[in-house]
Amino acid sequence: MSTSATYAAVLDVKRSTAEHLARLLCDYRIVAGTRKGRRVLGCFRQAVLVLRWFIDGTRLSQLACDNGLSASTAYRYLHEGLTVLAAGAPDLATALERAKAAGLTHLNLDGTAIRTDRVAAPGPNGADLWWSGKHKRHGGNVQVISTLGGWPIWVSPVRPGREHDTTCARHHGLPSTGSPPSWTCRP
Repeated sequence: MSTSATYAAVLDVKRSTAEHLARLLCDYRIVAGTRKGRRVLGCFRQAVLVLRWFIDGTRLSQLACDNGLSASTAYRYLHEGLTVLAAGAPDLATALERAKAAGLTHLNLDGTAIRTDRVAAPGPNGADLWWSGKHKRHGGNVQVISTLGGWPIWVSPVRPGREHDTTCARHHGLPSTGSPPSWTCRP
C-alpha cells in the first residue's frame, strides 16, 4: 500500500496556449533533429510542465517527480521551453515599431527584480553582482515595456540585481529620462 496521496489538478490556462507551446516545441525538435521516441515526455506534456513552472511556480523537483523525470531532465525540458519562447519574442526595435503601428502614443517602462537563488558573482568592488540591496535578496533586474493597460510588449534580458533600473535601461538602449524622438511612439 502506497503512503503517498495522489490528486488531479487543472492548470488555469487555456488549452490553446498549451497546444501553441507544444507546436513550437515540436518544430524545435524537428529542427534539432530529435528522433521520435527519444524523449520521456511528448511535446504537449513538456508544454504543460513549462506552463506549470510559469503559472504556479511549481518547484522543478516536483515537476520531475510528477512526470517521472530526473531533476536534470526536468531542468533541460524547462530550459528548452524557455528557449523556444524566447526565440519568438520581439526585439526592442520590433516591439516599438509594432506599438507605433498599433497607434499607441505612450508606453510604460518599469524595472523589477526577479528573485533567484544559488547565484553569486563578485562585482568590480568585490560586492555580489546579483544581490539587490533595495530588495534585500538575490535577483536579476529585468526591464519591461508595457502598454498603458499593463500588457507587456517587450522584456529585456536579465541584468545583475545590484544594478539600478536606470543603469539597466541605459544598457538596453532605453532613455533614462524623457522620451527622445527615436523612442517615442508618436504617429
